[in-house]
Amino acid sequence: MEIVFQIHDAPVSEHMKKRAELALRKAARRAQRPQDAVIRFQVDGTVKRVELTLHTATGKRHVAKSDAAYFGTAIADAARKLTMQLDHTKRTPKARARMLARRGGA
Repeated sequence: MEIVFQIHDAPVSEHMKKRAELALRKAARRAQRPQDAVIRFQVDGTVKRVELTLHTATGKRHVAKSDAAYFGTAIADAARKLTMQLDHTKRTPKARARMLARRGGA
């Protein structure tokens, strides 16, 4: 999966880039055939903004934005929002049964 970083007027360290990439890859494991992603960092005064965009092979685009005082908190919140979006996608009956079997459900 190709990941593109877009940094707008924000001093972002390599550690923050790596942290955002790991959070995105972790969330992307829940997606059906992820194709590419965009991680956007922005600073507006004292507010740090992170936007995670994930494209899947089905043509859907999942976007999660978060504002916080620090990039670390914004990354965690945006990753949580992206995960929630991916958890609520529609699945086929066969995929639902497979997921229930892995969880140990009846």
